[in-house]
Amino acid sequence: MRPAAPRRFYSVRTCRSSIPQIAGVHIEGPFISKNKRGAQRAEFVQAPASPAIEQLLEHADLIKRLTLAPELSGALEAIEKFSGRGVSVSGGHSDAWDEDARAAFVRGMRSVTHMFNCMSSARRRGVYRVAGLVEFALSEPEIVCDLIADGHHVSSTLMKMLYQAKGFSRICLVTDATAGAGLTEGSRFSLYGNDCIVEGGVCLLADRSALAGSAARMVDLVRRGARELGLPLHEEIAMATQTPAHAIGLKNKGELAARFDADLVILSPELEVRKTFCRQQETFR
Repeated sequence: MRPAAPRRFYSVRTCRSSIPQIAGVHIEGPFISKNKRGAQRAEFVQAPASPAIEQLLEHADLIKRLTLAPELSGALEAIEKFSGRGVSVSGGHSDAWDEDARAAFVRGMRSVTHMFNCMSSARRRGVYRVAGLVEFALSEPEIVCDLIADGHHVSSTLMKMLYQAKGFSRICLVTDATAGAGLTEGSRFSLYGNDCIVEGGVCLLADRSALAGSAARMVDLVRRGARELGLPLHEEIAMATQTPAHAIGLKNKGELAARFDADLVILSPELEVRKTFCRQQETFR
């Protein structure tokens, strides 16, 4: 198996002593649709077959989440195997029809990866119009939706629609940040061997044919929702902390409460990060 490299680490911050730690790995690929692969390389895309699944399950203690396309051959069996080992399965990079998404839900899929991006929506099949993964996720109360609220990946109207349908307890803010995050305008970088550029505040393939992740920070997403969409600040913060922690089963993260880790971020009135504490220890100022 030559899987795409793990796309990103999950956004919940953890620490041991004063050293930042990773809560777990999110594997985004290679079990995805070639039609919805975004910036991922086509030669790495494959259906979930037993050898590849078993290779990943060897690291189930590190993997918190795996994204796959529910319509692929073998996807339903893969969902059961990963879910059975405590790995949260998310639908994404998918061209699924409504029935594909529902079958995946029955087997254990409980979230979708970067809502509206690289996923199917309602379209005609013969003379009938059938829902896709987008509409299934909006209609199913138990599905948690990732949202890249950077102002580039998803329009304000779509973000408002998602909020009205799901509420803050079923939305996880995700940066979708790649290697271009933090680089200056016009900077070049490589993603899976693809040439990419930071342009207009977002990451693009160098030929401008597709988005290549985000250049945003989590605080940028919180600020955008509170200021531009007018959403309650406490709900924006919950979408960046509590909901993601619950989505991947972290029992001691995401809340200011007894017996939870003392992971704190102090924000200025302008919603800029002033200080960060991990388990009571200051790690950024």
